[in-house]
Amino acid sequence: MDNTRTPSRRRFALLACFATLACAVALLAGCNSSTPSAGSAGSADTGSAAEDTSASATGTLIVGFDQSYPPYGFVGDDGEFTGFDLDLAAAVADKLGWDVQYEAIDWDAKDTLLNSGAINCIWNGFTMEGREDDYTFSEPYMLNEQVVVVRADSGITSLEDLAGKTVITQVDSAALDVLEGDQADLAATFASLEQIGEYNTAFMQLESGAVDAVACDLSIAAYQLAANPDAYLQLDEALSSEHYAVGFKQGDTETADAVTEALRELNADGTVQELCDKYAEYGLTYDNWVLE
Repeated sequence: MDNTRTPSRRRFALLACFATLACAVALLAGCNSSTPSAGSAGSADTGSAAEDTSASATGTLIVGFDQSYPPYGFVGDDGEFTGFDLDLAAAVADKLGWDVQYEAIDWDAKDTLLNSGAINCIWNGFTMEGREDDYTFSEPYMLNEQVVVVRADSGITSLEDLAGKTVITQVDSAALDVLEGDQADLAATFASLEQIGEYNTAFMQLESGAVDAVACDLSIAAYQLAANPDAYLQLDEALSSEHYAVGFKQGDTETADAVTEALRELNADGTVQELCDKYAEYGLTYDNWVLE
């Protein structure tokens, strides 16, 4: 049999190819039409909906905290997590019928962990001033200040005496925010402003003479002075005054409101006073409680 195609046969084959191609183009256009097929929109919405990891939705309060932040969150002598804020979180969870889970975190990673759902609140002596646009907060519950601690024998007695000195603070801390913001002129007089991962090491460096001063929360200063009353001196003038609150992911107002109301009830029934007394030896006082 002769398989050689004649010119007419070739033309016919070519026309058939063009027809097939045109049908394919039309089919693709139909698939990519802006009018969605039935059920396609629902599928897209389901896939894109973000999972609600809030305590109100899950029934579990996952507390992100710095385990080196006494008296609010730290490792006790028995090797277990303890602290005023951790006990307070447990009391709130119990009152609201939630479970509570503690997650010791790298403080610098707190935002990533909160936004990913690995934790659903930051509760650890967390200053709200200057962070209002980044989190949804409970109402403030504790008064705080940013202060400076020096060695008792340093001869430093005022903020002005810090000129030419090395000052250290925790990375991403409220003290750092103040020294880079409202107190930037003061910080400009320092020989250097150092940052470190946690305050326990900062005070070890102060004790050794590696740095001249530590800028920190009032609660941290009170804890260190209670533990070493003859070693340190807190300067009288504070860098700033502020408040502690519980930080939640932006928009999680349901959980924030529930926690605030539970804190009010715990204050009314005397639980807050009991916890303040429990940690009084660490320098914590009920006098600084502000939520009525």
